[in-house]
Amino acid sequence: MRHVFFAALAVAVAIVAPLGRAAQQPPPQARTGDQQIEILPVHGSVYMIAGAGGNITASVGKDGVLLVDTGLASMSDTVLDAVRQLQRQMQAKEPPFDVRWGAETRGTLQNSLNPFGPPKPIRYIVNTHFHPDHVGGNERLAKAGRTFTGGNVAGDIADAGQGAAIFAYENTLNHLSAPTGAKAPTPEAAWPTDTFHQESMKLSHFFNGDGIQIVHVPGAHTDGDVFVYFRGSDVIASGDLFQMTTYPFIDVEHGGGINGIIDGCNRMLDIVIPEFRMEGGTMVVPGHGRLADGADLAYYRDMLTIVRDRAQALIKQGKTLEQVKAARITADYDPRWGANDERWSTEKFVEAVYKTLQPKPAPKATTPGATTKKKSR
Repeated sequence: MRHVFFAALAVAVAIVAPLGRAAQQPPPQARTGDQQIEILPVHGSVYMIAGAGGNITASVGKDGVLLVDTGLASMSDTVLDAVRQLQRQMQAKEPPFDVRWGAETRGTLQNSLNPFGPPKPIRYIVNTHFHPDHVGGNERLAKAGRTFTGGNVAGDIADAGQGAAIFAYENTLNHLSAPTGAKAPTPEAAWPTDTFHQESMKLSHFFNGDGIQIVHVPGAHTDGDVFVYFRGSDVIASGDLFQMTTYPFIDVEHGGGINGIIDGCNRMLDIVIPEFRMEGGTMVVPGHGRLADGADLAYYRDMLTIVRDRAQALIKQGKTLEQVKAARITADYDPRWGANDERWSTEKFVEAVYKTLQPKPAPKATTPGATTKKKSR
């Protein structure tokens, strides 16, 4: 009996081992030459595309593709290959779909007659801000897509020569359309096609089963930051309001500030619902680094708040920038978040925090009557 038992056990191990290895296979990857990116499933119809510059969030499904950010211009073809790979995977695994699903498929005669038609193209792109590692692929990816009409009309605008629609806060368009200094002008085809200036906007219809909300956070990473919430899939795309690699890059020159970044983290945390003890639940795709959840976001927010408060206390004591740097207000967080490269460093972060917390000078008082003009006769 013992020989029979061990023989059966050996057979079971031989069967289970390959299954275990299959379950641990790395996520799919897209490669162009020496450039490689990683595709990670998040929740529902939402995926994270990493390695193309800033992280890209992709909603891929029966209504087409919606991208949050587009990565570096040099990675556009690789990102497009990744999107097409996701489209093929979705088409292969999905059963014939209910024509009432989403905005484009609802009531469309063509889809009701041909449920196995080709995958829908890129329909929408959302830019979280204007930096080139997040908008560099706008032109290429928008041209590869195709928008569709709104309201009750579902069809391609094939005769308009228009690709995917690009949404952004209006300050992002201002920066891309009117660059300053030595920065090269951005091609008009890469500019946002639709902007808003309110606190938030919602896509006018469900997309791939998700209600989608775009929320503006003023004076944060830049003056035009947004984060995107996929309500059905329960995923937030944070842009550079939150990242898992270094201290945040605060673009002071373009309206960024430490208080705005903290406010953005708090607003995202208001949405986050953890699955258990702050773990799991709502997932957050950061601007850079690995996929995160509410615990990661809360830890990041706490770190920023503590560093901000330390700097604020020293500023109230009249300390100079050099004195604040010498105080090493980030020392206990440097092993996790410290950086020192030509683009960004811990020292530059402290300097940006100091600049954005400095009290602004009061406007000069005007002498009563000084601007009064004499009446003409």
